[in-house]
Amino acid sequence: MEPVEIIEDGLLLRPWRATDADDVHRACQDPDIQRWTTVPRPYLPEHALGFVTEVSPAGWSAGTSAAFAVCAADTGQLLGSCGLVSVHHALRSAEIGYWTAPWARGRNVAARATRAVARWGFGKLGLRRLVWQAELGNHGSRLAALRAGFRVEGQLRLADPADDGGPDAWIGSLLPGEVPEPGAVGPAGPGSLDARRAAVFGRPHPELFATVRGVELRLRAMDERDLDALATTCRDPESIRWTSVPDPYRHSDAQRYLAYHRSSWAAGRAACFTIADPDDAYVGNVDLRISPVEPALGDVGFLTAPHARGRGYLPAALAALTAWGFTTLGLARIEWRANVGNTASRRAAEKAGFRMEGTARAAIPYRDTRVDAWVGAVVAEDLAGHRPA
Repeated sequence: MEPVEIIEDGLLLRPWRATDADDVHRACQDPDIQRWTTVPRPYLPEHALGFVTEVSPAGWSAGTSAAFAVCAADTGQLLGSCGLVSVHHALRSAEIGYWTAPWARGRNVAARATRAVARWGFGKLGLRRLVWQAELGNHGSRLAALRAGFRVEGQLRLADPADDGGPDAWIGSLLPGEVPEPGAVGPAGPGSLDARRAAVFGRPHPELFATVRGVELRLRAMDERDLDALATTCRDPESIRWTSVPDPYRHSDAQRYLAYHRSSWAAGRAACFTIADPDDAYVGNVDLRISPVEPALGDVGFLTAPHARGRGYLPAALAALTAWGFTTLGLARIEWRANVGNTASRRAAEKAGFRMEGTARAAIPYRDTRVDAWVGAVVAEDLAGHRPA
């Protein structure tokens, strides 16, 4: 392939030059670029020089990749990198990759550059598909892909995960005719649920606080110190009776739940909190899960340690969590379900503001069967008039 220049949407995309090496080296000192891309660590000046003078030109010459320096069209300042990191000519398919320099973030550079490269790849190279991948948790890359028109279609296991990264990645694709026009905002624009949640889940797990009867509770990320107490709670007869926790419950089950907790946060699927007392000891856990088919719908699940029951901890924590779900995640409705007869769970939900809506037949899988469930919900409009008991 012959190197080309593209000018679109305020950007100049051009082949890399030897004079870019210093800026590339400076950009790749950024912790986010080192965390989420495959650049060498530590990233040395010789790595940058080799990329711009050897690796990039060799890809163009062989027709296996097309790497562009992304610059401001008016000033020529380097803003980032974008290009086809692999081209499969027989399939007429390619994968796209990009990074934004830390001094250029917040300007939609990656999405704008990706649209330009996609338009060129479909129009000039005759490609029939572009593929995007990013490690689970890289919400900035995911948001840029959505703004560029990609459809995020699922997850796959990484062939070569980073030593400090996770084992799974998001994958998405883009076809001809799906690239938004220059300047288009699209469904993932500023203020959208995608943008809001990328900002939330792209950061460390938050902490929430609730007070009940003068006791301050902290809702925090679960970690290894909670596993013994979690296992004890899940071995309690009442937990076994009303939930589908494994029976017998082993320490390995608690470890698997912790892994689920972490991967769910990375993927933006759920926020799982340990409820900790003033001594930072586990007294329960509460989860807020986002529906995979209805992004404004969530549902909750919770457990209380046997020694902490009857103290009002769960309703207070649940009320704090649902308020956070509405105000921070932009949910419109949060549902609660419990096996019919689980009056303790029902009392906690009602005290937290949930309104009972009825009974759903065979609604919950339970052990080897399905059972009827009580169903309740709280909606955003309920917040103004409800004071948790």
